[in-house]
Amino acid sequence: MSSRPGKSFIGTVNTLGAELRESFVMAAGALVAHKLRSALTLLGVMVGVFSIIVVMTVMQAMQKDIAQQFNSLGGQTFVVSKWPGVFFGGPADREKYWRRNELTLSQGQLVTARTTLPLSVGLETDFPNGDMSSRYKQAAPDANLLGDTPGSFAAQNWVVGEGRAIMEADVEGARDICVLGNTLATNLFPVGSALNERLRFNGINYTIVGVLEPKGALAGGNQDNFAIIPITTGLNRYAWRHQTINILVQARDAKAYDDTVEQVRNTLRKARRVEPGKEDDFEIFSNDSLLSQIDTITFAVRIGVMLVSSIALIAAGIGIMNIMLVSVTERTREIGVRRAIGATRRNILIQFIMEAVVLCEIGGALGVLLGIAGGNIGAHFMNLPAVIPYDWAAIGLVICSLVGIIFGTYPAYKAAHLDPIESLRYE
Repeated sequence: MSSRPGKSFIGTVNTLGAELRESFVMAAGALVAHKLRSALTLLGVMVGVFSIIVVMTVMQAMQKDIAQQFNSLGGQTFVVSKWPGVFFGGPADREKYWRRNELTLSQGQLVTARTTLPLSVGLETDFPNGDMSSRYKQAAPDANLLGDTPGSFAAQNWVVGEGRAIMEADVEGARDICVLGNTLATNLFPVGSALNERLRFNGINYTIVGVLEPKGALAGGNQDNFAIIPITTGLNRYAWRHQTINILVQARDAKAYDDTVEQVRNTLRKARRVEPGKEDDFEIFSNDSLLSQIDTITFAVRIGVMLVSSIALIAAGIGIMNIMLVSVTERTREIGVRRAIGATRRNILIQFIMEAVVLCEIGGALGVLLGIAGGNIGAHFMNLPAVIPYDWAAIGLVICSLVGIIFGTYPAYKAAHLDPIESLRYE
């Protein structure tokens, strides 16, 4: 006796499955029979889904690229800066950050000397671009000149491939030495090694003591196209500039991360004489915090794009409803024949809803494919990595099913409730 309910359930599932398969075959046949009308109807769905997917593909490509750039920092690393890592504010916010006092070298050295929790502390700033050349050739004007301390190498994930990194003695003596990014070294010294060669920057010679391993290109630029000099060397040369520095701090591990942030914050507040109760006059950010900010901002944009694109989908749904009502009228006699040979109202209802869903899903699938292709073509021209937004592709197809069900229900209901006798008489 206990097995009967299970057998009954299985039988119901099998019956429903067979009914859905039959309805799908009949729906596909009806769409093939009216190719032009079906194509024009699904075009609206395709455009709506395409507009969603193409934007989401480009945005995910941008997010992936930004994440790769932020991940250039070492593990458990955060940055202390005068400016926020990502800025989306207006002129008032910009003026607030601009009025802050610069982060100075002495303040960075104080953090280095007085904090005990960090694994390493690096100090960094950038200097104006200029003429950079070797005895072989001149570099393009987009090569960057950075000033750093030894702690920056671990924080920035810089790995020395040849020679050595900057040492404390180089910083203390403000020596005229430099370490090159891999691309810049290859460009300036196409023949042989760059080690112990001379790099000329704005008329001043620097001895090359190291070359970094390559990291690659991001966002149309190249993160290997730079030279690193001791931060003191650069600050002495460009003393006329109001130069702010960044402090790069690497915690020992994930457990010590929050405590390290607090220790650095407290040390810097004392050094900058920030009164208790007042907000910090500097920013602290990490890979995770920057990505979280970007996700929050892009989420709002994604929702906005989805709402705008939904207008096209609603218009397409109305078109589907209109076509389905016409189809019901044209096939009144067919419905009467089906009812006469035993089809139930549920059979007719499922048949016409299935027809609307199939129509929407075909349009949605085409929209997803074209959207992914179009988005990645756009990403290619923006020098962004190719991506496939699986989540939004699935969301797009689910929305198409909902559009088919919502806008196909009324025509299906009307078809299911036609009088069989009157339907058979319909000419």
